[in-house]
Amino acid sequence: MSVADNPALHRFELTEEGATAFATYRRAGDVFTIPHVEAPVALRGKGTAGRLMEGIAALARAQGYKIVPTCPYAIAWFKRHPDAKDVLAP
Repeated sequence: MSVADNPALHRFELTEEGATAFATYRRAGDVFTIPHVEAPVALRGKGTAGRLMEGIAALARAQGYKIVPTCPYAIAWFKRHPDAKDVLAP
């Protein structure tokens, strides 16, 4: 799994099976607000969006930034993964 930051498009990306799932963001300093997470139809139901979120949390830890999820999927993912709450902005 390799989640990449694509700053030109303001989104994090995960490519699997030739398709790319992504989470758009707005950045303010070291805080990334995530308003939208999307997986192509071909990847839905396969856990790709969850792996994308897991990778985003790992990047946040490694690079020292915080996340504000506003997308319903991202909010739900963080609720299901309390071990990732350390990367949430206060």
